[in-house]
Order: sequence, then structure tokens, then C-alpha cells
Amino acid sequence: MISNTEMIRIRRQMQRRIRDVVAERRRARMMEAHHTDLTGGSSETESPLTTTA
Repeated sequence: MISNTEMIRIRRQMQRRIRDVVAERRRARMMEAHHTDLTGGSSETESPLTTTA
């Protein structure tokens, strides 16, 4: 059986891990957005326009 203090400790540890993951994902999104702003768009979505005669 888990005591109340142990349950509280486990819950706080889980919340800390969740916050860390959310913060890491937020940083990754911000870095990706910053990179996209610097390059003027992602190369994956851009397609070169070609004309055929």
C-alpha cells in the first residue's frame, strides 16, 4: 500500500515531468518557427514553378 506522502511525491514528480515535456515541445516549436521566419518558409512545402513550352 502506498502512503499519502508517497502518493503526493509521485504525483508531483509526474507533474514535473509533464511540465518539462511541454516546455521542451514549446521550445522546439519556437525554434522551428524562428528558423522558418529566417529562411522565408520551409523547403518541404515550397515547390519550384516550372513552365513547359
